[in-house]
Amino acid sequence: MTQALIGVLALVAGIAIGYAARTRLAMGRLADAERQAERILSDAESRAESQLKEAKVAAREELLHQRAEQEQILSDRRSDLVKIEERVLAKEEQLQDRLDELSRRDQSIADREAHAKQMQEDLKTLRDQQLAELERVAGLTAQQARDALLVKVEDETRHDMAKLVRQIEEEAKVEADRRARNILSVAIQRTASSHTAETTVSVVQLPSDDLKGRIIGREGRNIRSLENLTGVDVIIDDTPGAVVLSAFDGVRRATAKLTLDKLIADGRIHPSRIEEMYYQSKSEIEEEVVRHGEQACFEANVHGLHPELVKMLGRLHYRTSYGQNVLKHSIECSHLAAIMASELGASQKTARRAALLHDLGKAVTHEVEGAHAVISADMARKYRESPSVSHAIEAHHYDVEPQTVEAVLVIAADAISASRPGGRGEALEHYIKRLEGLEQIATSKRGVERCYAMQAGREIRVMVKPEEVDDDTATLLSHEIAREIEAQLEYPGQIKVTVIRESRAIDVAH
Repeated sequence: MTQALIGVLALVAGIAIGYAARTRLAMGRLADAERQAERILSDAESRAESQLKEAKVAAREELLHQRAEQEQILSDRRSDLVKIEERVLAKEEQLQDRLDELSRRDQSIADREAHAKQMQEDLKTLRDQQLAELERVAGLTAQQARDALLVKVEDETRHDMAKLVRQIEEEAKVEADRRARNILSVAIQRTASSHTAETTVSVVQLPSDDLKGRIIGREGRNIRSLENLTGVDVIIDDTPGAVVLSAFDGVRRATAKLTLDKLIADGRIHPSRIEEMYYQSKSEIEEEVVRHGEQACFEANVHGLHPELVKMLGRLHYRTSYGQNVLKHSIECSHLAAIMASELGASQKTARRAALLHDLGKAVTHEVEGAHAVISADMARKYRESPSVSHAIEAHHYDVEPQTVEAVLVIAADAISASRPGGRGEALEHYIKRLEGLEQIATSKRGVERCYAMQAGREIRVMVKPEEVDDDTATLLSHEIAREIEAQLEYPGQIKVTVIRESRAIDVAH
């Protein structure tokens, strides 16, 4: 145990000695470090002081350099300002010189104006003197001379105007005739047309005259029943083997004819049988009307019509106008309008459709009051046709002014179809009235001696008094008569107006 205690003490003593030695060694190192730090610090201070001196010297040199540069810049700017100032002074001198020159010019202009004013006054005085002298010499006042000059100028102007009108009309007529003739000839050549047809009567052939009595019936009951149901007049006279049916409505006339044909074929003719056959025939005719309408749409190449419009078209098959079948006339107009529209670059669809429907109102004119063109347009609007089609229909007899090319083409197609040879039969009374109207318009003009309507009213020749109408007035007179004919008369095609002035030189030999 003593040895263990000695060992512990020895260990403690060793540790204490080691600690003391280590402490002494650390104190030595610390003193060396402090001395080294003082040396480093002293070196750093000396270097810093040296660098500070160098920096001050460099900054002073840089400052001197910059100051020299600034002084050089200021010197350059001063020299530039001096030059600018010299230029400004030179400009001011130039401007002053110009102002002086302008002032001199203004004074010169003022002097000239005063001189010109004085000259004008002198000229006015001189002109008044000359005018007075001219009036004294000529024996005319200024107003009288002016009137005489105006009369002369008016005569010359009138002559030039007539010459110009004649030249323009000739050129326009040549070009218009050439173009129109080409278009119309193409349109007419490409359509095939029928001639006039029956108008208001239908003839029913009888196998024997004995059937006339059976058709009349006891005390006329059969014929009365037939007339009351069909609305037509049944004419039974001495014509062998025939009964005539007369009615303005073609549909009713066709229904009555079919009814009578069925009764003759059946052999039983009495009021109840007549009524039965009438309703059968009416149903068949209605189907036939629709077929005619559909066929017309197919021939005219018009599609998408309302069924009621198709039915109205079919009714036109049984209607005539001046002997011309209205449905065939409408189809013909549709072809003509489409051909002319293609030649002129207009809408073929609109022209074709409007021309086909333009006389639609004739199917109901005996039922609805008003012009057939207006009725046709109203029906087209009712069944949702386009405004352009409705307008062309309404304008084809100038109930409204035509506003589109297609409307004018429908008018032309209607006139061509109506006026072509064999197209229509014209009543003598209407023909005479048209001739009288032409001659009345011509004879109402001053200087007209006689006039003659020629070529069935296609040309009118006007004889004028040569002492009252000169050549220029004759040209203007033909133009005036043609315009009045257009405004007052309705006619198909064209009417040529020819004014004839005859000059005669007469002398007597003794």
